[in-house]
Amino acid sequence: MNKKPQVLIVDDEPYARQTIEMLLLKESYELFFAEDAHEALAQLDDEIPDVILSDVMMPNMDGFELCQRIKRNPKWNHVPIILVTALDSKQDLARGLEAGADDFLHKPINGLELRARVRSMLRIKQRHDELQAALQMRQDLANMIVHDIRSPLSTILIYCDLLESELEGNSGGMQTLDTVRGEANRLSSFLTDMLMMAKMEHGRLMLSQSPVDVNELATAVRDSYEPMARLKEIQLDLDLPTESNKMMLDANLWRRVLDNLVSNAVKFSPTGGNITLKVRYDGPDGVASSNGSKPHLNLQVIDEGPGIAAEHYETIFDKFKIVATGRRDVKQVGLGLAFCKMVVEAHNGRIFVSANKPRGSVFTVEL
Repeated sequence: MNKKPQVLIVDDEPYARQTIEMLLLKESYELFFAEDAHEALAQLDDEIPDVILSDVMMPNMDGFELCQRIKRNPKWNHVPIILVTALDSKQDLARGLEAGADDFLHKPINGLELRARVRSMLRIKQRHDELQAALQMRQDLANMIVHDIRSPLSTILIYCDLLESELEGNSGGMQTLDTVRGEANRLSSFLTDMLMMAKMEHGRLMLSQSPVDVNELATAVRDSYEPMARLKEIQLDLDLPTESNKMMLDANLWRRVLDNLVSNAVKFSPTGGNITLKVRYDGPDGVASSNGSKPHLNLQVIDEGPGIAAEHYETIFDKFKIVATGRRDVKQVGLGLAFCKMVVEAHNGRIFVSANKPRGSVFTVEL
């Protein structure tokens, strides 16, 4: 059974509310009423309607401000609002549009016009709901696929361990096995990033923060990627302050941020290039300020790769964008960097990229 469209009518005049009710009586809508803007906002906390009809001239809070408050709230901003007003100047109409109104009705209200405008807003709301349902279905399907891929990946890694004993003494076979294991682990990390991003986008990821020694974290990441860099004859250096400071971070997420940044730097750097993982804090040698506040973190991954065009400095962090990197054999897919951006912003920080003169990129994290 289809649910009746819900319409919220906001007006401080009882006669005006009754008039709209009578004009919509035959439309099979479920009508709700509020005597002022504050009552309307309270009702929105309990039930979100499909359309809102609001008077403009109301005491305490007028229809313009009510409209602004609704459109600022992500839970309600998709609900179409029709402002009902006796004002007809262009300035008033412009003010209503700037406040976020979707349509207008002029007093005295014409029944035919009222019903047509409400039906028009209901069509817009229905299209929005259908789109949101389709997007949610796609997201649920993607998450299900990610979960399902983990099972065969685990099997591949288990068989890699079993094959290791069989290939003892076979250097060529061991090298091939290490490549298979490494690529399987990369795919597993990719899936983990996707799951974490989905949780962050839906506000379900809870940060598990604890005091983290960033110098130790940076050193662990350097040690992890040094063998890969050595194979490409890349110099992977650390530039750390003499004294370390512990920051309140989610250690696992920040390890993945550094993994992504350093992995990209190694992947895009040319043979014989240099990569520097640099950590700095506010104050000399990372010492906290005299007022006892914790130092701010500035972390950089500096490479000598092909660099990134200035017009892509923002889009490279978009998971839906593929950005050319100056190398024909590799394209930059934004998922890893999008993950980094979401983690950094969840810690109230920012991440950005700039040019490394004369060649390469500098990815900077500020916290």
